[in-house]
This record gives sequence, C-alpha cells and structure tokens, in this order.
Amino acid sequence: MHKGKIIIAGGSGFLGIALARHLTDEGYEVFILSRHLLPPGVPARYIHWDGKTLGAWAAELEGATAVVNLTGKNVNCRYTTTALDEINGSRVDSVKVLGEAIRACRFPPGVWVQAGSLAIYGDGGEHECDETTPHGEGIPVDTCLKWESTFDAEVTPHTRKVIYRISFVLGNGGGALRMLTNLTKCYLGGAIGNGRQYISWLHVEDMNRLWLRAIEDERMNGTYNATAPNAVTNAAFMHELRSVLHRPWSPPMPAFLVPIGCFFLRTEPVLALTGRRGIPARLTQEGFEFHHTELPEALRDLFAK
Repeated sequence: MHKGKIIIAGGSGFLGIALARHLTDEGYEVFILSRHLLPPGVPARYIHWDGKTLGAWAAELEGATAVVNLTGKNVNCRYTTTALDEINGSRVDSVKVLGEAIRACRFPPGVWVQAGSLAIYGDGGEHECDETTPHGEGIPVDTCLKWESTFDAEVTPHTRKVIYRISFVLGNGGGALRMLTNLTKCYLGGAIGNGRQYISWLHVEDMNRLWLRAIEDERMNGTYNATAPNAVTNAAFMHELRSVLHRPWSPPMPAFLVPIGCFFLRTEPVLALTGRRGIPARLTQEGFEFHHTELPEALRDLFAK
C-alpha cells in the first residue's frame, strides 16, 4: 500500500529524479509532469504536460497528497531576450496553471510545495540573509520576484502552501556541481574573481528531507531558506572541491577574464561573480536537523558514493 500520491511538476531533471527516488523509498506513489520522457529506471509514472495549459494531466491532482513544483528553465545560460522570456515564462506559467488545476479539484492536494531561489537576495556580500532580508537587485532577482509574487497570488483555500528559496544543491546526478567538477579535474578549479562572494549550499539528501518535511508537517507554511547553515566563500568552496578531487592547485580566474570564460561556457558572469550568505533561520527555529552541515564532509560523502 502506498502512503499517498505525489505529483512532481517539472520533475525530469536532477532535483526531480532525486526526489522521486526518495519519495518512493518513503512509500509514496510518484507521478512526474514533464515535457520530456523520463530516463530509464526512474521510479515514477510519466505524464506529459506543457507547463502552461490545462490538460488531462490536471485530473492526476485529484486526491493527491502533495504537488511539488520544480518547473523552470535552467538559469545557467546566456541572458538573451529570448532566454529571459523562457526563464520567466516557464516559472510564472507553471505556477498559474497549477493554481488553476488545484482550484478545480473536488478533493485538492493537501499541500503545494514550490521551488524558489536564494538569488532573490541578490549579491548579499558578507550579510547573512534570512527569510526577513529584503530582496536585492538585478536580473536574477527580478525573475525570483515574478516567481514568488505569482505563487503568493494563487489562492488555494484547501491546499497549504510552502515555498523553498533553494541554494546550490550538491549531488552526483547533475546540477552545477557536475560542471565545476569537470573544470576542477582539468585544473581549472580556481577561485573566481576575488573569491569572497558567498556560496550557499545544500546536500541533496537534506534537500530531499526538506521536501518530505514540507509534505508531511502540516505546521509548515510560507517561505523558507533551503540551505545548509554554513555558507562558504567561493575561494573556500573551490579549495574543498580541489581537495576532494585531489587537485592541489588551480589558477584563479581574475574578474576581468570571467566574461570570456562565461562566453565559452554559455553562461552569465553574474552567476559566478555574485553570491549570498543564506541561513536557514526558520528551519532552525522549527527544529530541522541537517545531516550535512560542513562542506568538506558533504563533498566527501558525495564523491565516496
């Protein structure tokens, strides 16, 4: 017997597949809404959707335990007008259509757990950013504000709502860690710019536990920072990554060269040169215990698997 049905919208990527496996292990039946077929071996039922219009997929929300929305075009790209429209549209449209589908349910899901981003705080410098910190400025911030305001505007009287402002999730299955690992193995894993910009990070195991907590703990509501309690600088992060990959040294990347490197990697300098020092204030206050609180241990755990 399954504990319940959980819908993961936009769940065909790194975070969604990791979550599907975790929820299946916990006894749930998992359905993934995606525009793309699932890789072999993913323990979930695939349901096609386009992320913006109602369709047959909406019937699957009826009586579900939870909906988790991970939909959104990857921000690790060049910020052309077309790309930014896709980044913003994929987030806003998916939230709107899920809200519409939930309200149409006779027996709506118990909770809607929404992905957001710590990037809403902008370039935070040394300042510790908790859930009460004002938003920053810049293109990534504008995307986050559109995303969160759309989620806040969706009224679901019978469905609890939780949003996680997610940090840099560390896992072997993908994400930015895979790119940084490949660069470091090629002796290109030096500090970026002055190296003092902060990287807020979270082990994928703790991310999965946070999704599950939001699903099962009916006391949770509103906005949470999903990040480990000990953010590190870019220089410290790259040092620890080189250490676990047995690369004793890599040349730093001066700030004036970053745009050139980003051009070849088809990404934006702002993603490498800015950061924020996120802290999980609400999670800590509510008693959540992270399994991985220190970066060296978290990286060793991941690369030992």
